[in-house]
This record gives sequence, C-alpha cells and structure tokens, in this order.
Amino acid sequence: MFELMVETTFSAAHQLKGYMGKCEKLHGHNWKVQVYIIAEKLNEIDIAMDFHEIKKITNELIAPLDHSVLNEIFPFTERNPSSENIAKWIYDGLVKKIDNEDIHVSAVTVWESETASATYYE
Repeated sequence: MFELMVETTFSAAHQLKGYMGKCEKLHGHNWKVQVYIIAEKLNEIDIAMDFHEIKKITNELIAPLDHSVLNEIFPFTERNPSSENIAKWIYDGLVKKIDNEDIHVSAVTVWESETASATYYE
C-alpha cells in the first residue's frame, strides 16, 4: 500500500457559534490542509498519482474558502466552521473528485495553528 500526502494553505476568518470563549468572536487563521491519498498499486509510470494533480484538485476545492468569512459559506452557514467540520467538508469534496477503484482519499488534516489540528477519515 502506498500513501501520498500534499499540503496547502488558505487564510480565512470564522467564529464558533455557541462557544463560550474567545473563539466565539470573529477571528482569523492561516489554515494548513494536509491531504492523504492511498493506492494499492502504481500506474504505468510507477507513481500512484501526480502530487501536482492532488494539490490542484485540493486548491480548486478550497479556493472559495480563501480570504473569506467561513460562516458565510455553505455548509458553514448551517454548521460551525470548526477544524473538524472543515476537514470533513474537504474530505467529502475530494472523495467525489479523486476516488476511483485504484486511488482513495484516506484522510484530511486541517491545522488552525501550529499546535492544533483535526483529522477526518472513514
């Protein structure tokens, strides 16, 4: 089994509704996103998937989040834009674009700071 990882970033503000503390107020982060892809075999040129293609697809998916207020973007208009929910949203979007019989998204980790992250996987 092979596992690939690409990393990208975006900047955005959010506020956690119902949270008792500083994070209830509007504030921003420079978010880091790590995408993990697994493959059982390599293709005809001995790679699982092109890193550039994974990053391109990821960047297209998260482009609407960059320099935005996450609470104003669906589905975060209805659910808290927590690191956990952002990781699941990115994971679900990538599964639709990348998953096939040979390649699978295994996890997405979203870092809201250098010391705090949330990972979603199935």
